[in-house]
Amino acid sequence: MRRSAIFFLGIIASLLTACGTDASRTVYLKDYLTDEMLQTDAYPAIRAALEDCIGHKGSTLVLPGGVLPVRKDYCYEKYMNISNNAPGCKRIAFDLEGVDGLTIEGNGTQLLFSGYISPFYIENSSDIVVKDLSIDFTRTFTSEGRIVTVGDGWAEIEFPKDYVINLPAGVLRFKDADGVLYPYSHLLEFDSERKEVAHYVHDWWLGPDGLRAEVLPNGNYKCFIDRFEATPGNILVFGATERLNPGFTLDSVDGFTLENVDIWACCGMGVIAERSSDLLLDNVRVVPPPGKGRMVSISADATHFINCKGFIRMVGCTFMNQIDDATNIHGWYAVAQKKQSDNQLVLWSNYEVDFARPGMRMEFVSHNTMMTYDTMTVKNVLKYNDELSLVTFDRAIPECFEVKDVLADVDANTAEVLIKGCYIGNNRARGLLIGSKGPVVIEENVFHSPGTAILFEGDGNYWYEQSGVKDVTIRNNTFENCLYGRRSWGPAYIAVGSGIPQKELSRYHSGIKVEGNIFKTFDPRILNLCCVDGVTYRDNKVIMNEDYEYGRPGEPLVTTFCDNVTIEE
Repeated sequence: MRRSAIFFLGIIASLLTACGTDASRTVYLKDYLTDEMLQTDAYPAIRAALEDCIGHKGSTLVLPGGVLPVRKDYCYEKYMNISNNAPGCKRIAFDLEGVDGLTIEGNGTQLLFSGYISPFYIENSSDIVVKDLSIDFTRTFTSEGRIVTVGDGWAEIEFPKDYVINLPAGVLRFKDADGVLYPYSHLLEFDSERKEVAHYVHDWWLGPDGLRAEVLPNGNYKCFIDRFEATPGNILVFGATERLNPGFTLDSVDGFTLENVDIWACCGMGVIAERSSDLLLDNVRVVPPPGKGRMVSISADATHFINCKGFIRMVGCTFMNQIDDATNIHGWYAVAQKKQSDNQLVLWSNYEVDFARPGMRMEFVSHNTMMTYDTMTVKNVLKYNDELSLVTFDRAIPECFEVKDVLADVDANTAEVLIKGCYIGNNRARGLLIGSKGPVVIEENVFHSPGTAILFEGDGNYWYEQSGVKDVTIRNNTFENCLYGRRSWGPAYIAVGSGIPQKELSRYHSGIKVEGNIFKTFDPRILNLCCVDGVTYRDNKVIMNEDYEYGRPGEPLVTTFCDNVTIEE
């Protein structure tokens, strides 16, 4: 009897341990920090504290508040292939892989990184919460200078005094205090008064050698730029060459909350999530840091979501002054490069390493019309390398198949999307790029985007981003003077930008409703939709103004190659 009781108690103890009942703990980072770490590099303490949290479900890591310096010298390194970002070995500050249940309580801490570091990388994890902290870098990945004078083929630029600049072979180079190089690939002018992209601005793309320059007696730099046009007094931003270190990278994460977090700088996207589900961004601010006089926040999209499921919710967020869109939500397309046999295709993808897996249902999509013409199941995959695979299907390839047609996971990119109470503007390019096949609600936001505020993308010939929205509601938003930037950033406040060669044969998108919104605008181009089945535009109010010079004629409401259109002007 005694032996049986002991055995029974052992089973109960094992079950309790497996369920994590006695495993959760609260870890205080201050207990791992030394005075030297607080002055130089807190990473060794961060790694030790994380090791005491990881493996204990439901644990909390409490940061100490104040400013925590983090250098890349001792950071954990791994090879990362992140969609829409440059692949390679990355140094990571908070590396969370295989973590089940962890809260990082920031306690108002400012994480101040030096060098090329990925602040947070989260992979194959669930129920992760990060809140109440800010992210900044001692040296940003974009560079900024005030335009003093513009001449014929040159501009005089005044850079901040703390910039480290040299001119090897007469070419402008930016470094940090450690001698690390910060290369640039394009120029963009920002209005110094409005704190936004300059009116009807152009990107100036540069060659691999950068700009020729010379230092002037007054300490400014004379930069030689062919056919350059800009307004003296404005800020010239030198955009980062590559997207190397996003703020938060999520890969196969089920349940993630980012709450009360400021992202003031990073080399890439603020938040990028791949193959993840149930994602909440609550009061996340991608903005320039207060009091530092910087024009730009981060060097790419504020947020980006690929092949996500469950839900994506962005509530009360602010996305300002980043060097690309506020968000892009889409799936992947793999490109058929060759028909190997009756039921085999060689597929290429530059997004995901394992873009096809046995058992996956894949839709076959015409690259000419972007219309789905069949769905088949993957039987076997022979991977040649990270880009090419030989995929065997459960039956013969359809007769209408053409090389260059695209394929995608039918069951991915289905997230239910809610974007509510956000401010979006002052950045480069567009506002929201919407491509989820799940229901989408965009409500009670304020848009001041230099291009299209809400764009429905997706194409099978260039970016290979899967879209085809089915149910989108845009209601009770305020649009304030969008379309003040570059012409190619969009033809209207709400538009379709899909690259579809044979538009007359396509109804790629469906179910777009625009209701109860206010447009305060100098530009009358409100709606420009094509290839949509089901468009409703009603109860919207347009208030014209003269806040910006208007120079791009166009019709207010345009629908081409659309069916079932209801417009109440």
